[in-house]
Amino acid sequence: MQAKIYPLQFDPILKDRIWGGTKLKTVFNKPIESDITGESWELSTVSGDVSVISNGVYKGKSLTELIKSFPEEILGAEAYKKYGTEFPLLFKFLDARDDLSIQVHPNDELAKKRHNSFGKTEMWYVMQADENARIIVGFKEKSSKEEYLQKLEEKSLLSILKEVPVKKGDVFFLETGTIHAIGAGIVIAEIQQTSDITYRVYDWDRVDAEGKSRELHIELALDAINYNTTETKKEYSQEANVSNEMVNCPYFVTSYLPIEGEAKVSKKHDSFTVYMCMEGNVELEYNEEKWSYKKGDTILIPAALKNYNLKGEGILLEIHI
Repeated sequence: MQAKIYPLQFDPILKDRIWGGTKLKTVFNKPIESDITGESWELSTVSGDVSVISNGVYKGKSLTELIKSFPEEILGAEAYKKYGTEFPLLFKFLDARDDLSIQVHPNDELAKKRHNSFGKTEMWYVMQADENARIIVGFKEKSSKEEYLQKLEEKSLLSILKEVPVKKGDVFFLETGTIHAIGAGIVIAEIQQTSDITYRVYDWDRVDAEGKSRELHIELALDAINYNTTETKKEYSQEANVSNEMVNCPYFVTSYLPIEGEAKVSKKHDSFTVYMCMEGNVELEYNEEKWSYKKGDTILIPAALKNYNLKGEGILLEIHI
């Protein structure tokens, strides 16, 4: 059976969070009924949260099913060789009405040993930030397990962590082991390895509607944390109609692609490509067919789809492996 190759879209997987809000509905028009929706998982094969295709002949099929049927056409030969039929990345939009917990993610080795999972290297693109919004990323100065535990016990952990003010368009790359938290008043596009492993170390002493506090993972986090200082902010160019590389790591390459008029795309890599639409309206033309996208849309371009045109006025994040 031959694969039908076209740009794929998916039903969002919506997650209520104690820190979530309503911007995913008001800004992106996601089908949200709750006032505390914190995450829209746009593209996922995490167990229990597998994306379902929402357009075209494969509508209603899961991404996992499609990859199993056409692994090289969807993933690309290299990715299939490396990851098998597992889709290696997870794409999300996050709306932080309140501060997220202070947390850390384990590396591949630790995650494999403890959870039989990938680690969680990730990056953030700030889509919207309220005035005075900030994130927490890493330590102000080199620290140690002992100092960290002492500050945690004293409830003064923030005194040794780095707080960074953010604005729309800022990009941060977080290697595993970087202690971090997204602050209140921020909407973020997040690109990460396929992993849902998070070690929560401090949750601002808050409780949910039933008076329960969320589980902490103090012991698990100790060996996962990088106690050195890290530089997480990324600068990037913004030339129109070309891919401006922002992050290039072993797990993904992300570029900033502003469309002004028309961009012809001819893929040089044997990989799927994912577009996350940050602003505006963009049309994709392929094989005399057209698809239209708006802010908040996420699109998977199968590896077998090599040449196409992008038209319109908008900003895309372009991701491949």
